Amino acid sequence: MAVPNYTYLKLKMPGPNSVITIESTYEHAYNCDVKCIKYAEALMEAETLIANLDWLDGEGPDSKRRAETFEPVEAIKLVLVDPACLDDWALRISATLDIK
Repeated sequence: MAVPNYTYLKLKMPGPNSVITIESTYEHAYNCDVKCIKYAEALMEAETLIANLDWLDGEGPDSKRRAETFEPVEAIKLVLVDPACLDDWALRISATLDIK
């Protein structure tokens, strides 16, 4: 039962004793509008993020690949950090790296 008047930025509604009038300024109306736009943009981004996460969740991991069957894409070579400790301290690096 409230009656808004956008020209004068007033809202009038019946009260228990008389008419209740709520006034505002153009600056306040502008700030409220900016906040509403930011909220709507954040809501849209959240909905887009949820849609993307649902899409990614539907793909799921490949059941054929397991951590035990990992194979590097390119050739690697084993470099011993300490030649006295054979395989305990070895690094695996790309075989295609430059000497530099």
